[in-house]
Amino acid sequence: MSLLDNDTRNQITEMFQSLQKPVKMVVFTQEMECQYCKETREIAEELAALSDKISLEVYDFVADKALAGQYGVDKIPATVILEGGKDGKDYGIRYYGIPSGYEFSSLIHDVMMVSGGDPQLSQEVIDWLAELKTPVHLQVFVTPTCPYCPQAVLLAHKMAMASDMVQADMVEATEFPHLSNKYQVMGVPRTVINETIFQEGAAPEMMLLEKLKEAVAA
Repeated sequence: MSLLDNDTRNQITEMFQSLQKPVKMVVFTQEMECQYCKETREIAEELAALSDKISLEVYDFVADKALAGQYGVDKIPATVILEGGKDGKDYGIRYYGIPSGYEFSSLIHDVMMVSGGDPQLSQEVIDWLAELKTPVHLQVFVTPTCPYCPQAVLLAHKMAMASDMVQADMVEATEFPHLSNKYQVMGVPRTVINETIFQEGAAPEMMLLEKLKEAVAA
């Protein structure tokens, strides 16, 4: 049974008509699929079927441990969005947990963004990221029912696309309660920067930039 209804499928197909460069989705699951692993894989399969510009590779987190390590994937379900083709660039865009509910729109947006090759950030943010020498890891904790979460996820993913020094993860808070507890996630979205700096809510890009500067200086 399809997860996407006909109207949604038609709407996305129309959006994907404007895809430029090929995009690859890499999904990690396991033989005995975890909670939401099956649905995460099926979402990726249905999206990939809507455009010949989108390819999909599905791997077993246990059997393909070395490849998971190459992508830095340490939990599942995991979805990696990168450029397609033989030498497709990995921008450090990750989804941990099912990209459903409001986060489904984030996934669509990321496919469009990677295909278009433009993160659409302000010049000030792009210039700062271009000079970045310290690795930055953004973990954006979300829930599928949070209408403000996609804004935070997309901003983090834009920054990852703009800099090789930035990795940005969407983390579905209820699927990874140990991480939610570790980072004291009481509300979403909550962005964790390099383990020690926190941004609450869907902050505008200049506010998040200040938090990145704080994390780099720490």
